[in-house]
Amino acid sequence: MQLQKIKSVIVEDEDAARAALKSYLDKYCPQIELIGEAKNAKEGIEIINNLKPQLVFLDVEMPYGNAFDVLEQTKNHHYETIFATAFSEYSLKALNQSAAYYLLKPINIEELILSVNKVQQQINTNELLNRNKIIVENYNQPSYDQQKIILPTLEGFEVAKVSNISRLKGNGNFTDIYFNDGSKKMICRFLKHFDELLSIPFIRVHKSHIININYVKSYNKGGYIILLDSSEIELSATYKAHFLEAFGKS
Repeated sequence: MQLQKIKSVIVEDEDAARAALKSYLDKYCPQIELIGEAKNAKEGIEIINNLKPQLVFLDVEMPYGNAFDVLEQTKNHHYETIFATAFSEYSLKALNQSAAYYLLKPINIEELILSVNKVQQQINTNELLNRNKIIVENYNQPSYDQQKIILPTLEGFEVAKVSNISRLKGNGNFTDIYFNDGSKKMICRFLKHFDELLSIPFIRVHKSHIININYVKSYNKGGYIILLDSSEIELSATYKAHFLEAFGKS
């Protein structure tokens, strides 16, 4: 059976990094058909619009723009993206929030293979989730509360507005996410993942609980918080000062 090739391009400004990635793909990812490459955001936009690849290996920071500029100006084309980035808290939060595939530089070969295999699976199953669109929407939305987050579930994925999440509860290897309409989803991520990902108005109040402080109804000095849906959340001593600080108390 002939291997179905994934038409791909590389957008990377560093010559050495681009050469290394090409070599890795040629040696370890036979399903990739490299049809073009670009060395900055401007060239990347042109090559994506002209060649319409299925997959783009995209550097986050480049001359003449960044990855978000490339996504914005190629939004009429649906393609999968594997981002390459040096460590940046902002970039990683943006990519994690959108459930994007990314590789930290210097690129690890095993992680590259894993990311390519995941993209191949998405293409083969015709998954219609447009992560790029959500990344662009979040990048252009200055209000964090109005941004969206992609939540991987046992059945597939859920796209949710951040402001609709009232609380999160650790559930072993999973996290239960509670929404303001009373619904709940089991997400295939540890609670620690969301502790690192979510910003204010989300705060950790217990080893098993993260809450959205916009949904707090009251606080009892006995050591628990009551939310607008009347749920009671234990406040541990470890996080008490942080919780009170969020409300201007100490």
